[in-house]
Amino acid sequence: MDHSLFSKPRDIFLDIVNPRDYVQIDSVSQMYQNLKTSVQKPLKMILLYGKPGTGKSMLLHKLHHDLSKHQKVFMIDIPIIDEGDFLRVLAQKIYSYVNREAITLTNFLELASAVNFTQAPIVLLDEAQLYSTALMEKIRLISDARALKFVITLHKTDDEDIIAKEHFQTRIWESIELKNASADELKVYIQKKLLKANCFDVANMFNDKNIRLISKLTKGNYREANKLMFSLFTLYTWYEENHPSKIKYNALNTKYIEMAALHTGLLHA
Repeated sequence: MDHSLFSKPRDIFLDIVNPRDYVQIDSVSQMYQNLKTSVQKPLKMILLYGKPGTGKSMLLHKLHHDLSKHQKVFMIDIPIIDEGDFLRVLAQKIYSYVNREAITLTNFLELASAVNFTQAPIVLLDEAQLYSTALMEKIRLISDARALKFVITLHKTDDEDIIAKEHFQTRIWESIELKNASADELKVYIQKKLLKANCFDVANMFNDKNIRLISKLTKGNYREANKLMFSLFTLYTWYEENHPSKIKYNALNTKYIEMAALHTGLLHA
């Protein structure tokens, strides 16, 4: 059995999307409330966009977790690239379509018109930048027909404005941009994750100097912060098992943070 003080903190920073791991940070919580409000408004497509690691997938998974308790919500977290397969899977999940063959947009809309839901089903699409322009056009047409409501996530890159992409110029009813965390937000994120897991002693090892360094190394990106914390606590676990006298428990060792950053590629020798 692993009795290391640092093995539990290490494992809570595994890069896994789980709505139960959602951490409330004021700016993100406000975005999430806006998102929940938006999906209840008249049907249009809603776009969540931002750089990788800003929390888009987490918000989408939390939305699925919260809304599925009282309405029909279907999530596609791994893109289905083939158009016929995409429509068939949607038809199976939402309209209980039993045929295994791919279907056309016309077939799909006929199925949709034959079913009368009190609330239009919500479809959550992660990684929408991987879908073709032709498939996105079909998704827009389904949205315009008010058969389904779509919430999609999309990466924003440095060299282009995603909103200007041709298939997102129109019919997006609302867009929400997620950004990297400030140093203060990153401190709240890390410490809340630790405190939620009852890792109080480890949470108390963080000071403002540590947080400023972590924020600088990760640029406030949640995914990079998770990777850095996982590497850092893996390192601490090793020292605890092999050289416990080298660990000081009043604050994190700057050298260890830098070693973890080297291991994860955030810092280069």
